[in-house]
Amino acid sequence: MSSTPTRDSSPEGVAARGGCARCGQASAGNPVFELGGEGRCLPCSLRYRPMLRRSALTALVVGTALVAINQGAVLLAGQFPPSLTWQIPLTYAVPFCVASWGALSNSRRE
Repeated sequence: MSSTPTRDSSPEGVAARGGCARCGQASAGNPVFELGGEGRCLPCSLRYRPMLRRSALTALVVGTALVAINQGAVLLAGQFPPSLTWQIPLTYAVPFCVASWGALSNSRRE
């Protein structure tokens, strides 16, 4: 019999060694994020629903304020220039990305 210890390759075993508790991916130098009390890899962190929900709420509030400030006069005048078809979604996307980036930056562990 071999005396070499076996390594646990289950997600729980990988998580105990610093990998992702969700998918079991070993960290291997990649960042691990502490979300929901578990270490997660970047792909699993980007799908973490509570973070996405908070980012979406932030985007809704901040994006609405920015649309009102930047395009409010045009919209109240009843005009809708074609450029607003990309400007308004982008106005909501930016705070969503910033909130998500901030959450991931604050949850990164070494």
